Amino acid sequence: MARRIIKIDADICSGCGLCADTCREGVIAIVNGKAKLVQEDYCDGLGNCLPVCPTGAISFEEQTAADAITTGELRQWPVQLKIVPAYAPYFDNADVLIAADCAAYACGSFHDRFMKDRITFIGCPKLDNVDYSEKLTEILEKNNVMSMTVVKMEVPCCNGIEQAVIKAIENSGKNLPFQTSTLSINGEIVES
Repeated sequence: MARRIIKIDADICSGCGLCADTCREGVIAIVNGKAKLVQEDYCDGLGNCLPVCPTGAISFEEQTAADAITTGELRQWPVQLKIVPAYAPYFDNADVLIAADCAAYACGSFHDRFMKDRITFIGCPKLDNVDYSEKLTEILEKNNVMSMTVVKMEVPCCNGIEQAVIKAIENSGKNLPFQTSTLSINGEIVES
């Protein structure tokens, strides 16, 4: 699988640091007076740094993703629901999976069973202490999402993910197919 990341031309970089200041992922640093991509795996490929570069030293390139990503079913980055952009090209005609953080650890076949052919996001309403429905509503309003699937654990705190998706679908005014699978701590589907 190929992914889009930024490329910095050191020959024309002035070292001003505007790109490093603008990068939300913290993947750009000034090293020996030039901008450098220092955390390549974390580059989201959205290019917030491009418009601030005064010399045009930043561009995009297609690059093969790391083995851990290419052997799995992950189709985009980032995956943490709190930091996902409200609009992104990967949402176009996408089936979206919203999963509890713990679900992939409980279910060994999580990639094949749930992530295949879906854009995947993770979250934990207990740890994140946020109402995901606002972000999800904005995503649904700004993109052409085709369906929503929730995978949660059989613990009370995971109900917040499902409720946020239901609320977001209602708030967006869209009539989307929606399903939920609940996993036991052993990774077995206990409800679907």
